[in-house]
Amino acid sequence: MKRLARLLLLICLVQTARAADVDTVNIYSDKMHRAYKCVVITPSSYKNGTRRYPVVYLLHGAGGNYANWVKNVPMVKELADAYQCMIVCPDGAVSSWYFDSPVDSSMRFETYVSKEIPAYIDRHYQTLPEPAHRAIAGLSMGGHGALFLAIRHSDVFGAAGSMSGGVDLRPFPKNWDLAKRLGPPGTDGANWTDYTVIKQIERLKPGTLSLIIDCGVKDFFIDVNRDLHKKLLLAGIDHDYTERPGEHNWAYWGNAIRYQLLFFHQFFQ
Repeated sequence: MKRLARLLLLICLVQTARAADVDTVNIYSDKMHRAYKCVVITPSSYKNGTRRYPVVYLLHGAGGNYANWVKNVPMVKELADAYQCMIVCPDGAVSSWYFDSPVDSSMRFETYVSKEIPAYIDRHYQTLPEPAHRAIAGLSMGGHGALFLAIRHSDVFGAAGSMSGGVDLRPFPKNWDLAKRLGPPGTDGANWTDYTVIKQIERLKPGTLSLIIDCGVKDFFIDVNRDLHKKLLLAGIDHDYTERPGEHNWAYWGNAIRYQLLFFHQFFQ
């Protein structure tokens, strides 16, 4: 019994010693003339040699920041170890919606997240710098951002995932600073159409992007996610789509990220 206890203690110590590392870095944007903070999670094996790693970019939702994922779902550190990948959590300036705003020149988050941040990460870390080893995912606003950016920048991201994503902005003209980022929505959201994920489907060709999309059945974004699923099917775009019990909260996203990172691990393989 004492030997077993010592063995279990040794295993716990080894697991503790092999914890993923979490860094917070400042990444400057030439387009926006300022820096934003970013969390970078590297697996425990990262410091042991010259091996290069795939990268998952993980986006926060409206009202959040770069630290949301690692604070609210600390398990992401274990998942970085389990799947031997880096996880990068950029800052989306509370409500940027991850596009280049047509009405506010200080908000250039499509350029920042799809170009400037990956360039920085590839320069400073041991990455596999090609779309086959680069994925992007996010929750809510970040789900919109992940799909929007991946579809428009398939030369950067090879896979994308959305959890409770706001994939069609037009039904929500008074919410989440959208009018500040896009201007007046116009009749039936006509002025916003080009900034919706659903509109971006026209850019997609079958087999060019691996997609995983999920949403809780009690989420206020469930209808727009169902619409997106139908449009992807009509367009002949392969994708994983799941509805699960859940609402628009961290309990749901903490569970959903397990499936998304497994999906990306399989994609990287």
